[in-house]
This record gives sequence, structure tokens and C-alpha cells, in this order.
Amino acid sequence: MCGICGEVRFDGASPSVAAVSVMADVLAPRGPDSAGVMVRGNVGLGHRRLRILDLSDKSQQPMVDPDLGLSMVFNGCIYNFRELRGELEAKGYRFFSDGDTEVILKAWHAWGPDCMARFHGMFAFVIHERDTGRVVMARDRFGIKPLYLAEISGAIRFASSLPAIVKAGGIDTSIDLDALHNYMTFHAVVPPPRTILKGVRKLPPATLRVYEPDGRFSDRRYFDPSYLRRPEDAAVSREEWQERLLESLRLAVKRRMIADVPVGVLLSGGVDSSLIVGLLAEAGQTGLMSFSVGFEEANGEKGDEFVYSDLIAERFGTDHHKIFVPSADLMGALPGTIAAMSEPMVSYDNVGFYLLSKEVSKHIKVVQSGQGADEVFGGYHWYPPLVGSNDVVADYGRAFRDRSHEVLKTQLESRWMAESDVSGELLRDHLLRSGAETPVDQALRLDSSVMLVDDPVKRVDNMTMAWGLEARVPFLDHELVELAARIPPEEKLRDGGKGILKDVARKVIPSEVIDRKKGYFPVPQLKYIAGPYLDMLRDTLSSSAARERGLFRQSYLDALIAAPSEHITPLQGSELWQAGLLEMWLQAHEV
Repeated sequence: MCGICGEVRFDGASPSVAAVSVMADVLAPRGPDSAGVMVRGNVGLGHRRLRILDLSDKSQQPMVDPDLGLSMVFNGCIYNFRELRGELEAKGYRFFSDGDTEVILKAWHAWGPDCMARFHGMFAFVIHERDTGRVVMARDRFGIKPLYLAEISGAIRFASSLPAIVKAGGIDTSIDLDALHNYMTFHAVVPPPRTILKGVRKLPPATLRVYEPDGRFSDRRYFDPSYLRRPEDAAVSREEWQERLLESLRLAVKRRMIADVPVGVLLSGGVDSSLIVGLLAEAGQTGLMSFSVGFEEANGEKGDEFVYSDLIAERFGTDHHKIFVPSADLMGALPGTIAAMSEPMVSYDNVGFYLLSKEVSKHIKVVQSGQGADEVFGGYHWYPPLVGSNDVVADYGRAFRDRSHEVLKTQLESRWMAESDVSGELLRDHLLRSGAETPVDQALRLDSSVMLVDDPVKRVDNMTMAWGLEARVPFLDHELVELAARIPPEEKLRDGGKGILKDVARKVIPSEVIDRKKGYFPVPQLKYIAGPYLDMLRDTLSSSAARERGLFRQSYLDALIAAPSEHITPLQGSELWQAGLLEMWLQAHEV
């Protein structure tokens, strides 16, 4: 797990070592253990390392294989690298290191683009071919590892975070109007290739991109699971689905234990993270560290789920750590949280993950986390109403979108409005493309391939890596997701959502954790904004920088500040927090 960056020139000039070094410095929290920068021909590569596999310097990056004429930087983990190494050794390849980085290099040389289907893991990597001059970029199937890109004169730059690219300079930092529309209407989700800034793009998940020496490039999408029912699955019983799912989960969790350092668990007390703990215990894992976070109550809403995380920790004998965050500490952590965001993200639990990661990183370098289960197994409230929907685009939009295009016109100043309902068009394109059998399947596919990537997954990566902590997500094991896509929607929607996952969980963990009201990562002070939080947002939105930018109509801001609790989105988000967070992010990153 690391931070990567670089510059690729297409105009015959040499890459800027200074720019690569600046980007690498910004990425230092992602990889605090060591650093490296190198230039070879038209390519400059930078790396910050977090030592997880092969703790020696043999796996130092940028990595160069002079015999194969390949150099690369890599962020992530290939969980099956040892199996792949065995295959490659059988083909005659010899290795100088014991980690997964060199396996990617050899795999690319041996199998070319077909190697992507062989990788089990989370990754973003860039490979330079000395002999052809080509540059290869790839991102994992669910975008767990980020890869941002920017075109500059005669070149491209890339990095694991957007702020790293901005810091190197020469980038158009004006706001992308279509991305702003996404942010305001699609719950802050800005799908690739866009970001909130015009001059920075991001490589889509499950994408392999090959740049030619003249700058032309081609993309190949290498993963797109089918949400159609297979004829052979028609006779599969509920019990057999459960057995298949349990075995797939066991394998997904086991794969993510591979490391040369201890691996812990972020334990929220919900079904998903509790199941991970139970499966690890079932597999014989001992001395497992688990971590939970809680906040002060607000407006009568409880700020922790310690009663459930305590139950799991006691049942499975984990070395459990509870972190309670007083309101004063929460306020103090907000600037660091916002600075850690590669893109503005409105979910309240950003600060929760930020503070939790800070504490966890004092004890351990790797954790497993339960993100992805709701999107894969139908855990959200907007799925049941889609059963039998005759207009999935409209029905999904009513449940998920923060506001309509027409309402947004009354809130943004006209110069900041996209010309059309680009977010509605985006939903239509994703929901209605072929390959999904029912409206629920269409929504699950959208959420797992789009929403998940640029909300929960990005949130966890940004907040954990701010403290040099690697988070692994077994519910996004691609074979598990492919299996889940085959399971009939009604099996997922049973029992208030995630029915089949709950069936499996009952075989592993106590029912008290399962048979209860669904919980979230609660940070009630940011949902029910009052006191110092209201003062902070008022000051931000009335600052000279905000007034000069003029994103929002003053009448809209006045209404928000006068009665924050009366302006809540369909997903129970604060409109005031959404507006203020965007402005705070822009100011924090000097945009």
C-alpha cells in the first residue's frame, strides 16, 4: 500500500523531477516508510512506500527490471501473488524480491493485457516499457485504489491523490460544471473520468489504459459482471446459495490476511464487520485486534454502536480498542479530515474514519473493513421500492438524488449551472445499459460500479491512508461480487435487506447483532448542525473567498443557515453541510 505519482512526456522533453518530487511529498502520509524518485527517458516515476509485503529493500519502488526492460510504480496488494509467482517461475521467470510488485511486472511481460483477469486484489499501477516507449496504467475492478490524471503541455501527470497533482502546478483548477452538478444532485458522487476540477481526471475502475509514445491512448475495460440469471441457476435452492456464499466469503476474508505484518479489523458492530471477525476466528486467527469509534449524542440520536461491537469482541476474544470522540475533538479534526479528501465528500463518517484511522495506525498497519456489503447484497432502503418498477431511472432518482435539476437552478448561481440534467443522463445511461435483468439488478449494478467507487470506497481509502493505514474490503472480492450478481434479487431483499447475507451470518455470529435496526457510522453533530458547527459553516460560506466564488444564491444560503434541520436530503444528509463542505474543501486545497 503506497502512494504513486509521475510524469510522462510525449514531446521529447525530460520529465520534471521537481514536479514528481512535489507530488511524492504530498503523498508521504500514504507511504511513510520510504520514498523513491527516478527518471528513465520520457518517464519520471515517484513512490511512497508503506511496508506490508516483503519488508526488505528488494521491493523498493520505483522498481526496475533491466532484463525485461520494464519499470513501474504500484499502489495496493495482489492477494494471490504467490500463486502467480509459482506460475511465472514455471515459465522460466526468476525473481529478485519476495513481494507482489515484481509479480505484476513479470505478469505483464508474460501475459500482457490478459494478466488483469488473473489478479485478485486492489491496485493502481503504471508500467513503462523501455523498448516500445509505451506506458501502461491500470486500476482495480472497484476503484479501491485511486489514480488521478492531468494533461499538461506535451505530457501527462498522474498521482494517487488529486491534491498531489494540484500541488505540482500548471493545472486548470477551475470547477467542472458537470462535476458540480453531480456533487449537488448525486450525493457528492462524481463518476470518472471527471473530478470537481476541470484539469484533473481519474482513470475509471476496471480499466487498462495504454499510452503510445506520441500520447495517443486506448482503454480496455476488463471486468463487467453480468446481472442476468443463468439458466443453470434456476434450480439452485436457497440453502445452496447460502453454502456457495459462505464459502466465497471465507475465501475472500482469507485472501485479505496475506501480509508480513499483523492484520486487524475495523469493527463497527454491524453485520458486515462482525461477520469478518467471526470468519477470521473460524479460520483460527488469534490475537486479532479490533477497533471501534463512537461520538457524542445529538438531537437524541445515539453516536455509537459500542454495545454490539463489545458483544462481538467478547464473543471472539479480540484485542478490542474503543475510541470515543468528544465533540470538541470532532471539531478539531475537521480541517485534517477535509485536507485528506482527494475530492469533496459529504458523508459524515469521513471524520469518523479519519479519527479511527489515526488511532488504529498507532497499533497496526493493515485492517479489513466491511464496505461494499450494502451495495452488493441489497442493504439500502431504495432497493425494495424498485421491485417491479416501470421507470427505474425516475424511481431510483427520487430515492437517491439530493435534488432535481430544476431545484438546483434555484440554489446555484446561474453561471455555475450545467446546461442540462447531466446527472439524470448519467443515471439513465448506467441503469438502462444491457446486462441487468430487473430494476433491482440495475440499481445494484449502478451502486457497486459507480456510487460505491466514489463514495464509500474512496472515503475509506482517503481517511485510512491519511495515517498510513491499509484497508482491505473482502465484500469487494470480485469473485464474491460475481456470485452475488447471480443470486436472485428477492434473496437479497428479504429480512429488511441483505437477507441472504444475514442467513450466512447467523451461522457465524450472534443473532443479536443481526436482528436489529440497521445502523450507520453515526456522527450526529454533523447531521443536526448547531452551535460551533453552525458558526463554522456560516463563517465559511460568508468568507471573502466564498463570496468571490459565488457558487450559491444568497437566498438559498440564508434559508440553510436560518433553519439547517429543515433542509435534509432524501438520504438524510444536511444541505448546509453539503454546501459548506464543498467550500471548505476548495479553500483547504487553495482552489
